[in-house]
Amino acid sequence: MRMPAGRASWPAEALEAAGRLTIDLAAITDNWRNLAARARGAETAACVKADAYGLGIDAVVPALTAAGCRTFFVALLAEARRVRAAAPDATIYVLGGFHPHTGPAYVETGARPVLGSLAEISDWAGFCRTAGARLPAAVHIDTGMNRLGLSREECLALPPPDDLARVFEVSLVMSHLACADTPNHPLTREQRDRFEILRHRLPPAPASLANSAGLLSDPALHYDMTRPGIAIYGGLAVTGRPNPMRPVVRLEARVVQLRTISAGSSVGYGAAQTVRRDTRLAILSAGYADGYMRAAGSTDLRAGATVYFGEDAAPLVGRISMDLIAADVTDIPEDRIVAGSWAELLGDRFTVDDLAARAGTIGYEILTGLGHRYRRDYIEA
Repeated sequence: MRMPAGRASWPAEALEAAGRLTIDLAAITDNWRNLAARARGAETAACVKADAYGLGIDAVVPALTAAGCRTFFVALLAEARRVRAAAPDATIYVLGGFHPHTGPAYVETGARPVLGSLAEISDWAGFCRTAGARLPAAVHIDTGMNRLGLSREECLALPPPDDLARVFEVSLVMSHLACADTPNHPLTREQRDRFEILRHRLPPAPASLANSAGLLSDPALHYDMTRPGIAIYGGLAVTGRPNPMRPVVRLEARVVQLRTISAGSSVGYGAAQTVRRDTRLAILSAGYADGYMRAAGSTDLRAGATVYFGEDAAPLVGRISMDLIAADVTDIPEDRIVAGSWAELLGDRFTVDDLAARAGTIGYEILTGLGHRYRRDYIEA
C-alpha cells in the first residue's frame, strides 16, 4: 500500500485564501518612469481606474506619487475619493462625465470632471455660476471612438472660447485613441488630424491624446500630457511588438490534492478532456471565481494555459472550475510537488497577456478581474 505524499507547511493565514497575489510596486514605478522618459517632455499621468487595474489604488497611487506622478485619471467619483486620500496634492480627473447633483462632491474632493457633451458643459457652467467660482474641468472631444466626447457638430456649436473661459477653467482638452494598439492603423492618424482641428474650438489648454499604445508608438501623439494605463501594470500595449515593460504580478495557488487517473479518464465538468496516458494531477486552489478565466481551460481540441512548479511547466487539464484547476504534473518528479506546494499561475514565464491569449481576451480583463480571495502581498517600491 502506497502511503500519501507529505504536505507542505503553510502559515495559517495563507491556508484561508485561494492563493497569493504578489504585486511589485517597484516594477510599477519603474514602468511609469520608463514611460515618462519616452514621453519626451510631455507630462505623464497615470490611469488608475478599476482599482488601479485591479491591483489596489491604496497601494499603487502612493507609489506612483513617490515616483513623481502628479495627475491621475479614474472612471468614478468614488475612485477619486480613494485617490485623494492616497495623494492629497494630486490632480484627479474623472472620466465618467458630470451630473449636476455631483457638483458638491467635485468641490469636496477637488476632482475635475471630464465633460463630454454640450449638456455636461452647460451643467458644469451652471454649477460654477451657482458656486461663484471658476472651477477647472477637462473637455473630451470624440475623434472616432464613438463612445464619450463632443462630436464634431457639438464642437462647432460651442460658445466662443472666450465666453467659456470666463465661466470655468478648461484645464485639459483630450480625446481617446481607438486603434493605437494596432501599428499603423489608419484611424489613429485620422483621430490625430480631427483632434488637431477641433481642439482649437476650445480655450487654449494643455492637450492629451495618447494612451499607453499611443505613447509607445508615436511621439506625434504625445501632446502636453500622456495617459498610460495598461503599460504601467506590465501589460502589452502595442500588438506584435516586444513588451518593454516589467511584469508586475505573480499569482500562485496551492496544491489541494494530488491524484493519479488512468488513461481514458476524463477530467472536470463536461468531460471536456480525456487523458491519453496514466496521468498524475495536481488540483489547485483557484478558479474562475478568482479571475482565472474559464476560457483558459483545456479540452481535447485545444490546449489551455500553463502553470509552473518552480522551473517545471505543467499544462492544465480540463475545464477550469469556480474554485479549482487541474494541472498535469506527470512529467515532474514526484518528490518536487506535495499537497500544499505552490503553483505559479501568472508571472514572468506565463504572463497576463499569455493567459489572455489562451482565454480569447486581453490582459486588461485578466488584471482587472483578479479576485479578492487571494492574499495580497506588495513588494515596496
